[in-house]
Amino acid sequence: MPSWADISLPILSPYFKLLWGFQYDPTTAQFRVRLAGDKFRKWTVPNYDGAELKDLALLANGGQLQQYLIEIISRPAAFRSSGHLFSTGEIVVTGERISLPLADDGKTGDGILGASDFVSPPLLGPVELVHENVTWCTL
Repeated sequence: MPSWADISLPILSPYFKLLWGFQYDPTTAQFRVRLAGDKFRKWTVPNYDGAELKDLALLANGGQLQQYLIEIISRPAAFRSSGHLFSTGEIVVTGERISLPLADDGKTGDGILGASDFVSPPLLGPVELVHENVTWCTL
């Protein structure tokens, strides 16, 4: 598996607004924000740098997200979903999401690079992540 060091941010810069990423700390069993594009920052905390997943604002079902992220790095597997991605208030946001595992040692998953593409609605309250039409692809 690739690592964070293998990722070229200049090459990804045209897509940066769609990207997000987490680093997993096995000693605390927590994910920390490693990368946050514009769309991700809008839905979380303004000061996201190094924030733990559990501390991200406006996320109504962070525990469910934690389970998905652990599964991505544990399998390891690429994750894709399309259709309903989020809901906020009565608004359901549709789009597409991918998540890819990363490993500093090339074998043991300890990070995730993801991208979410959707049209941003007004933020009307807590955000609930939705995973619809899920596909797992073993690496």
